[in-house]
Amino acid sequence: MKITDCVHYVGVNDRNKHRFEGLWPLPYGVSYNSYIIEDEKTALVDTVDVCFFEQYMEKIQRAIGDRKIDYLIINHMEPDHSGAIKLIRKYYPDITLVGNKQTLSMVQGYYGEEGNRLEIKDGETLPLGKRTLSFHLIPMVHWPETMVTYEHTEKTLFSGDAFGCFGALNGAVVDSDMNTDIYWEEMTRYYSNIVGKYGTPIQRALCKLAGTEIKTICSTHGPVWKENIAKVVSIYDRLSKYEADEGVVIAYGTMYGNTEQMAEAIAEELAAQGIRNIVMHNLSKSHDSYVLKDIFKYKGLILGAPTYNASIYAEMSELMEELCMREIKGRYLGCFGSFTWAGQAVKKLTAFAEQVKYEMVGTPVEMKQAMKECTREQCKELAKAMAERLKQDRKS
Repeated sequence: MKITDCVHYVGVNDRNKHRFEGLWPLPYGVSYNSYIIEDEKTALVDTVDVCFFEQYMEKIQRAIGDRKIDYLIINHMEPDHSGAIKLIRKYYPDITLVGNKQTLSMVQGYYGEEGNRLEIKDGETLPLGKRTLSFHLIPMVHWPETMVTYEHTEKTLFSGDAFGCFGALNGAVVDSDMNTDIYWEEMTRYYSNIVGKYGTPIQRALCKLAGTEIKTICSTHGPVWKENIAKVVSIYDRLSKYEADEGVVIAYGTMYGNTEQMAEAIAEELAAQGIRNIVMHNLSKSHDSYVLKDIFKYKGLILGAPTYNASIYAEMSELMEELCMREIKGRYLGCFGSFTWAGQAVKKLTAFAEQVKYEMVGTPVEMKQAMKECTREQCKELAKAMAERLKQDRKS
């Protein structure tokens, strides 16, 4: 499947895996993208999950027939992209592995591979014939060895995991040949969960590539981007700056429905105050990956949970840990909770706000046992405070 005059797509789709990295649900599957650049020399860019090796080799051989592969460019060493290195070497024993110092160390660590190697440094080039590749290190996007490869003639960026998204490719590979609707939310979810912690390194990478003319982005997951390059880059730019739209995520745990009543009262008042983007997540049903995706999208966050075992509801504790790990910045936080005889949930949530340095909005609401009118009014006041804080940003 040719995507430019010299670049073939030889990636594969995984529609069987339930969870990416054993963690993140894949309702639309996922692709593992690999590419061949044909010139006087032939370069393979990244590989695929080893489980798909037979299918992968068929695609490579359909693309280049009996031609040898001279170089394997390794942009990223996660096994979903490097897993086939050892088997590729069996088919192409003279292939030269091209990577930076940390990459080649990982190749040895994962696969025990020595053989032909070419260690490159940031900004170095590799001629293939009429075309030249240059290599640009982007450490911690999102592993320390990550880099991107740029083909100068057709201005194609092989971006590794950067600009990737969840979702298998349904026939077409290039964005201009498909309906891309499903990929935008899956891009935000992919970013939030896979690379969300690394906003600063992503900003450095974007600055590094800012003066480069790019006509095609070949990521390792999701569509090849041609028509939507500006949109894709802007999504990554915005998310890595932790910028967010006006709106509120209400994430809550509930055992018997009492805490949920508080969440409903807060949501109703937010709507009454003119907040249109309100997303509610019952943490016993919503997977964290979807909650995190929405927290990256919206500025307001209201967390609520019951006390459990003299602490806080387990699913809320897990979400709090996920938020700490990702170091999401600049959110407004409100909190509420319930208890029967000894309240701890609101204390935990208040301490969490201090830990992540979110701006606390309104007065935390703590309910003993069941909903009463005074508690409902407190929930409404919390919602009003959040709505007012969000509206202040409209004026700035």
